[in-house]
This record gives sequence, structure tokens and C-alpha cells, in this order.
Amino acid sequence: MACLHDHSCDEHDCSTDWSLYKHIDLSKVSALNEAVPGSVKTVFRAWEQRLNSSEGILESNEGDPELIVFIPFTSDVKIKSISVVGGADGTSPAKIRAFVNREGIDFSDAQSMQPVQEWELVENLQGVLEYQTRYSRFQSVGNITLHFPDNFGGDTTQIHYIGFKGEATQLKRDVVATIVYELMPNPSDHKARSETGGGLSQVE
Repeated sequence: MACLHDHSCDEHDCSTDWSLYKHIDLSKVSALNEAVPGSVKTVFRAWEQRLNSSEGILESNEGDPELIVFIPFTSDVKIKSISVVGGADGTSPAKIRAFVNREGIDFSDAQSMQPVQEWELVENLQGVLEYQTRYSRFQSVGNITLHFPDNFGGDTTQIHYIGFKGEATQLKRDVVATIVYELMPNPSDHKARSETGGGLSQVE
């Protein structure tokens, strides 16, 4: 369900209201079926810049409106809402299907898998709409994949901005990975004597 802000964004600093923009691992964001490789990175920016598409937009290939966007975070987050600003003339996406903590999803996967949640969208050219999540399903989100299966009749799908609101944990994801790694010794760090002609194996 979409909900309108209950305040004027001109008088209220929405960028401070739980924006997760700074927690997106932008270097690892990717998209499938984007017309310009790497253009997906341009749609993530601060809330107050949501209508500024001077650096580019995400657009699907001609005649194929479907898009998949993969967004990893630098720390686990809790997502309260999602905002999408699309293009004019029928190019705005008409639906979002969201998958949480599933990497490598392609179009075949997206069409066959049950999403955590999906939303029917309306054209949101001015960026005043947000889509609330079923909050209990969006806890400890390390990455999220958004599937945009269709638009409002345009030859391509255009996305100018994607934003998330929520909360971030204090533990960074790379720290978690390091902790797991250290708890599981890597055999390559401890050469066995058998590899060098000896008959004993020792792990220090």
C-alpha cells in the first residue's frame, strides 16, 4: 500500500528520517537488463536529491520493460519503506517484487520464486509516495533484490530514484564476515608437513 507523507517535504528534512542511503554498498549494486551498464548506481542518492537525475537514470532495454536491481548494504538493516521515482509517458514501473537476502536472482528465478512482498505502484514523478513494508519480514536485511516486471505501457522502463527508510545495525557486514572467517581456520594458512615431504600435520 502506498502512503502519502503527512507533512510538507519543503518544511521537513526527510533525509534525516531513517534514510538508508549511506548504508548502501554502492560499488556492488547491479542490475539486469539495464540499457547502459552501470547506470543503476545513479538512482541511489540522498532524499533531497531524488528529483535530480542529472547524473543519469536506470532504463531497460528497448522493447523489454523488465528490470532486476540488486542492492547490498554495508550493515544489516531493517527496512520500513521503499520509494521509487519513475519516468513519464508510461515508463514508470507498475509493480515491485522484493526478495531479501537472496543473491544471484535472475529473471527466471524472479518469476518462479515467491517474493517477500510485492506492491502495485502508481506513477510517482514528484517523489511524494512511499510504500510501506511488512516490517517483520524486513529485519536483518543484508541485501535486497527488487524485480520490476512491467510498466505503464512504455517501450522501456525508467527509474530515476530508489530510496529506503529504516534502521541500520551497528555491526558492519564485512566485520561479520571476518569474524566467521577467523572462527573457521583456513587450511591454506597452516601448511601440512606432508605437503613438504614430512609425515606429520600440525595446526598451530
